[in-house]
Amino acid sequence: MIKVLFVCLGNICRSPMAEFVFRDMVQKRGLADQFHIASAATSSEELGNPVHYGTTNKLKALGISTKGKYAVQLKKKDYQEYDYILGMEYRNIRNIDRIVGSDPKRKVHMLLDFSGNPRDIADPWYTGNFDRTYDDILEGCEGFLNYLISTGAVR
Repeated sequence: MIKVLFVCLGNICRSPMAEFVFRDMVQKRGLADQFHIASAATSSEELGNPVHYGTTNKLKALGISTKGKYAVQLKKKDYQEYDYILGMEYRNIRNIDRIVGSDPKRKVHMLLDFSGNPRDIADPWYTGNFDRTYDDILEGCEGFLNYLISTGAVR
């Protein structure tokens, strides 16, 4: 089982969007039983809050539910529990490193590092553009899944 943790600042916009998009993607391809997928925040600002309405509305329009998801914070022990810890932007990576310590197993990456155009995913909390965030996350999730398939990690 491949354990994937998506991480952003507050765990209400980007990382839950990535969690549910990737979960939907692997389910539609019949691969869901090969994954454990979750998301978390690097900050404590939104702990216990539900997914932002912008993310919820965007995913609902695509037939993807975020029901039951509330913001949780990344913990040091998550490094041992997950195979991949995927941040949405460079600042997330810095904060992940601060929380988990070193990354000797090279588990920490930016999601769009698995795309043909590595970059930060803009925070829709500030931009208000959940469509663009979705497009970036979809690109990253597709690239990540293709990476896992190409390495033989997923069959």
